[in-house]
Amino acid sequence: MTNDFSGGKVWQNIIYQAIPLMLAQFVQLLYNVVDRVYIGHLPGTDSLALTGIGLVFPLTTLIAAFTYLFGTGGTPLFSIARGAKEEERAEKIMGNTFSLLLGTSLIMFLLCYLFRKPVLYLFGASDASYVYADAYLRIYLFGTAFSMLTTGLNGFINAQGFPRMGMATTLIGAVLNLILDPVFIFGLNMGVSGAALATILSQMVSCIWVLRFLTGRKAMLTIKRKNLRVDWRLAREITTLGLSGFIMQGTNCLVQVVCNATLKTFGGDLYVGIMTVVNSVREILALPVHGLTSGAQPVLGYNYGARQYTKVRQGIRFTAALGILYTLAAWLMVLILPHFLLSIFVDDAAMMEAGERALRVYFFGFFFMAFQFTGQSSFTALGYSKHAIFFSLLRKAIIVAPLTLLLPRIGFGVNGVFLAEPISNAVGGLACFSTMYFVLYRRLGREQMKMQEKKQEKKED
Repeated sequence: MTNDFSGGKVWQNIIYQAIPLMLAQFVQLLYNVVDRVYIGHLPGTDSLALTGIGLVFPLTTLIAAFTYLFGTGGTPLFSIARGAKEEERAEKIMGNTFSLLLGTSLIMFLLCYLFRKPVLYLFGASDASYVYADAYLRIYLFGTAFSMLTTGLNGFINAQGFPRMGMATTLIGAVLNLILDPVFIFGLNMGVSGAALATILSQMVSCIWVLRFLTGRKAMLTIKRKNLRVDWRLAREITTLGLSGFIMQGTNCLVQVVCNATLKTFGGDLYVGIMTVVNSVREILALPVHGLTSGAQPVLGYNYGARQYTKVRQGIRFTAALGILYTLAAWLMVLILPHFLLSIFVDDAAMMEAGERALRVYFFGFFFMAFQFTGQSSFTALGYSKHAIFFSLLRKAIIVAPLTLLLPRIGFGVNGVFLAEPISNAVGGLACFSTMYFVLYRRLGREQMKMQEKKQEKKED
């Protein structure tokens, strides 16, 4: 293990962080993906069960948005403070993040549970699909606190240089979910309710694991009772930096709502189910590049705090290059194997036929996502919150949502909903990366040159 990210080669530190994080995120993804795989193959539901799960996505995404608000806000600040050797401040950041996550999770549970019926119909539910959506959601919501604490605090384990321990957090829960899903869904004949119950039990175990580590002796910095009282000035710093992650997830929620409502109008429940599958495939294929950029964040933040600007630039270049290569390969996979990717989730003939066409449209130019991820993560890691927030809004709220409403109504039909995504990837991704290059990357180069000039002047003196 290495806890000093300024030592050694930057690309090795990023890979060391990213690989366990990718595995952890993959395992985390299994929580929901495994549910969809089992539910998509439930006999006698005619894909309505999978459609119902798709209607729940916006709410689960909204919960994830608040998790990101505090988790992705607190972790970079924690890394910068640790790089600057301000350990007391770092622990206070972590303690405040815990309290913000816990308090918000209780509010989210109450609001979502009480208003779930009108919200699900607003999100595009029909009388037939609502039955399945409500059966899943009313149980799933009881795990809100477990989900938010696990995801929001796990980054602090990785930021201390324990990525394998962070991977174990989600590995334990996902394996348990993998075991419990068939038992509850098929063995106890609970259907979608069983999937939800398996998920929250698994999240509970993962949450216990995270809290035991962050309050135990193995962690370098721990959650202490004295730091749990919220310092509102510090909370503002956390939420300001985490606002980009919140907006990214919040706009995902907006897009999901708009997509489901538009697809219900132009294609019916079948296409709402197809979008559920397409989103599932996207989550799987986007995971490695997301893990790479997430793994780079603590390394970039630490070196920025330590004023090692050359290493920060090296990290950005490495992340961008590897991300582009991977997303090109993922795009090729979609073009060659669409039937296989869809068959993981469904076996309905009508859904398979329409889904192949939708998948190819949705993933066109997928490599542009690497530009968005690299620029976004660089802004977040180095504390450029305003830039991160703007580009989160640009891609989803300003480009995708309006296009999702417009394109189907000007002749593209349901294909217009799926076409909005590649357009946003190209426009938003290139805009984000270009701005990062000129505003951040080049400035770091100038700062490094100034530091070298000062060192040279001291030597001459």
